[in-house]
Amino acid sequence: MRKLIFTAIGLCCWTISTAAQTWIWYPGDYEVWLGNQMNNRRTERGAFFPPFWKSDSHYVTVEFSKQIDLAAAETVEIRAEGRYNVKLDGKMLFGMPDKVTLPAGRHSLNIKVWNQATPPAVYVDGPTVKSDGTWKVTNEDKEWIDESGKASDTSASIYMDAGHWNFDGKEQLPSVFKLRRKPVKAVSKQAVRQGMLYDFGRETFGYLVFGNPKGSRGHIRIYYGESAEEAQDKEHCETLDLLSVTDRGVEDMSYPGHAVTAGEGSHTYTLANSKAFRYVYVETDGDAQYADLSMDYEYMPETVRGSFECNDAEVNRIWEIGEYTMHLTTREFFIDGIKRDRWTWSGDAYQSYLMNYYLYFDSDCVKRTTWQLRGKDPVTSHINTIMDYTFYWFIGIYDYYMYTGDRHFVEQVYPRMQTMMDYVLGRTNANGMVEGLTGDWVFVDWADGPMDKRGELAFEQVLFCKSLETMALCAALTDNAADKAKYGQLASRLKAKLLPTFWDESRKALVHNVLNGKQSSQITRYANMFAIFYDYLSEQQKADVAKSVIHNDSIMKITTPYMRFYELEALCAMGEQASVMQQMKDYWGGMLREGATSFWEKYNPDEKGAQHLAMYGRPYGKSLCHAWGASPIYLLGKYYLGVKPVKPGYDEFAIRPSLGGLKWMKGSVPTPHGDIRVAMDSNTITVKATEGEGYLYFKSARRPKSSHGVIEKVGTDEYKIWISTNKDITIKY
Repeated sequence: MRKLIFTAIGLCCWTISTAAQTWIWYPGDYEVWLGNQMNNRRTERGAFFPPFWKSDSHYVTVEFSKQIDLAAAETVEIRAEGRYNVKLDGKMLFGMPDKVTLPAGRHSLNIKVWNQATPPAVYVDGPTVKSDGTWKVTNEDKEWIDESGKASDTSASIYMDAGHWNFDGKEQLPSVFKLRRKPVKAVSKQAVRQGMLYDFGRETFGYLVFGNPKGSRGHIRIYYGESAEEAQDKEHCETLDLLSVTDRGVEDMSYPGHAVTAGEGSHTYTLANSKAFRYVYVETDGDAQYADLSMDYEYMPETVRGSFECNDAEVNRIWEIGEYTMHLTTREFFIDGIKRDRWTWSGDAYQSYLMNYYLYFDSDCVKRTTWQLRGKDPVTSHINTIMDYTFYWFIGIYDYYMYTGDRHFVEQVYPRMQTMMDYVLGRTNANGMVEGLTGDWVFVDWADGPMDKRGELAFEQVLFCKSLETMALCAALTDNAADKAKYGQLASRLKAKLLPTFWDESRKALVHNVLNGKQSSQITRYANMFAIFYDYLSEQQKADVAKSVIHNDSIMKITTPYMRFYELEALCAMGEQASVMQQMKDYWGGMLREGATSFWEKYNPDEKGAQHLAMYGRPYGKSLCHAWGASPIYLLGKYYLGVKPVKPGYDEFAIRPSLGGLKWMKGSVPTPHGDIRVAMDSNTITVKATEGEGYLYFKSARRPKSSHGVIEKVGTDEYKIWISTNKDITIKY
């Protein structure tokens, strides 16, 4: 397992650790705190720009407890982030001891930590007693002493298993975590007007580094751009910085009072905040000057475990740029885009989770993002204030369980699922459906035409129904029979209403919404395509919807990669991989032909030139590096290599490879502790799984042959064969 070790300046590097002990905290608290640090780095033209939804904080006092049974006495070392006390068998020890000797026998060890600034955390290291995820934590122990001196019953306290990540050394303080950096130089520079334009070659993210800035009185003015046009437009570029240069030194004016970091033993100066850009335009005034400009590229180290390669060079390039887009937007959490928001958005993150399962399989980042998005009780609004984003949050949790098999995480987060769903159910109408109420943002998608958000939207009910089904599944995992029955019944009732409420038989589609009990005339793609891959329609209805909606150019087209993700998944679920392959080449290939070095927030092939940069009424408002743009990674892994889990954690899998018009393809899909490799051409399929087992399904016009195992016929020209762990199986078909 990879572990983080910090250097003296707080950056991280990776090494191998077998130590059992680790820093622990209240589950979700560190993630909420770290998310606050990240989300509040956003600036807009030099102005601080915090998220507009409720920001929560960590519990400032947390008790950590462990029941121990020692064969012999041992001394443990204690480290804490915050002030703390220690109790052994209910007796408080003097001061804040950094070492405690525990007698042989059974004992109760309690450490209570207070920290207003950063999440309370502890690190305990002894021969056998070590801090790990088996420790119990509570934010209130409900302990009091009555007038007789008797201690209260603490059975009302709610204890959870401690949260942790990979801070496994006692010097690895969680509160000083930083992403890794590496120096990068611009690939070119040219004099432009009164300044210098630097090109770093492709979309990137990090801290600008100025060589030897000096002067007695002047400024260095910095304008960033994902395009050359943006960087040179001083009045409209989305991000900028300003350095003050005087005899006293250099100051970053975006952070008043914050001196710019100086490199040790050099005359380089690094800005206080990271930015996204490809181009940087720099002007100076007064007598300010500098020798050169480079950057510290900032990133989260990730191991790329998934792969895809085929005979089509453009498709290979789409995978490569999708991989780079994911790399840029996978940070402390899965974020939306690196230039503008730099926030965790649930709809964006949900798609990142799915792409992650076919690229990195970074389970920790999924858990961190899930905790961070949810925040703390009480619930006062939808996640990110968006109704549909709340539903994606629910759905993503059971997806995580299926891919990873991590039941413990579901058990930990389930109480917050309950209170989040209580909030949703409290906002349903008399028909048991959700409508946008005061304070709700009903998003769906960025659309290029009118979309009514009033009343009962079919799309929202489909997501709501899937969320209720998810709640029932997660309730079963936590052995909560009452909740399983409750949510199962609610889901069944809502599902039974979907078609009677929204299906228009004359147009063979779900209408967009119902307002005041009347179906609207508008039909959009959203609810219809989700109903296909959620299997809420009959096979005939799916075929009807594909014809009347998805292949119907008179229905408003989707121009965001966000919803193209789902539209193409619906087609793949119906076996239309050849059509989807061409659409991927047209859409994502279209961005590449426009010069994209990472995939965009939105792409409309009908737009030209600078129109591709504009969004939100701003000439450069569009993000040219957006996580949801990387969706071909998921589609190619799940629907072309054809791999997905059938049982949690890939204990059993299904492989349904499809060339989709390609001549050949090969690739690897990561699993929790291994991978599944698939290669296919027009005559041969080769499969090897290093973990789990399952069926390979394929079609053949002639009787196929296998190097191992028994091929079973399951239909006309349809076959399957059982794949066991670590066996190379080659099928000739």
